[in-house]
Amino acid sequence: MKFGLWYDFRNPASANRSSALLYAETLEQIKLAEQLGYDDIWLSEHHFMDDGYLPSMLPMAAAIAAITTKVNIGTNILLMPFHDPIRLAEDCAVVDILSNGRFIFGPAVGYRLEEFATFNIDRRFRGSITEEAIEIMLKCWTEEEFSYHGKHFQYDNVRCTPKPVQRPIPVWIGAVQGEAIRRAARLGVGLLGAAPSRPEYTAALQEYNKESDHPRIGAATRWLFCSDDPERDWARLRPHALYQLQNYASWFKAAGQPNFGDPPVDYADLESRGLYLCGTPEQIIADIQSTYDASPFERHFYWAAWPGMDMETSTRGMQLFAEKVIPALRHLPE
Repeated sequence: MKFGLWYDFRNPASANRSSALLYAETLEQIKLAEQLGYDDIWLSEHHFMDDGYLPSMLPMAAAIAAITTKVNIGTNILLMPFHDPIRLAEDCAVVDILSNGRFIFGPAVGYRLEEFATFNIDRRFRGSITEEAIEIMLKCWTEEEFSYHGKHFQYDNVRCTPKPVQRPIPVWIGAVQGEAIRRAARLGVGLLGAAPSRPEYTAALQEYNKESDHPRIGAATRWLFCSDDPERDWARLRPHALYQLQNYASWFKAAGQPNFGDPPVDYADLESRGLYLCGTPEQIIADIQSTYDASPFERHFYWAAWPGMDMETSTRGMQLFAEKVIPALRHLPE
């Protein structure tokens, strides 16, 4: 089992710190994460947020590549419809070279209405745009010259250099259900999402005659914080959890995808959802093990810092997770 930390660099006004300070502190934490034995660092993308949600993933990935030597660096998730596939393929190749082959490309279709409206992208075609873009990027990384004629993109005689160290860069599509899972299967790539998606993903791989004996799945089980005193820490952290889930629930609901239901109205409502676990190492080990037993996955990741969480608290949680949880679950087969 590989373990990773997930970052969005959100900086709500309540945190009372500059973006420069947040970025500097987070990069220091990422260096520590590598020393502690984490395998993956994941970045998340959104746009036009009042809390500075990370909009530019590849520059941040390059910065992480420059200060680390072992951890994989992945996008989880890059919103594919908002990017030119050839320019993005070039940027990804550069990050892969800088990291000496440690980059993972994780795209998805996006969902927030404001982003599609501002970028002037027809949301109805987000799936087909994403699928064509991935096909083009794979050609950029593996073929000396290619042409492509699809519904959304047309190119002739493209030569994309330099080539990445990995040919191709590994692709893991973000998906939790339905057509997105089928898209990952059609392309024969990994799946970033929820562990219970495994049966649907395996069936789709078989349908498209792709390798199905070992489905490649990376999963976040719940929002986690590893604590030696959960009652104390949850009292301090639940405002950040409420803020985070209110945001995600409202975005998905507005997009017609009520994955999280209505936004929670208070702490009791938040806690009733069961999406957050501020627990002891033993509780978190049991939670991850239970999810794995029901539907195995090869990569686990969790948010390193909920929006507005101070860096000292975040670091304390990820250190305890590395000390107690990772060794207890490392043996789980990929």
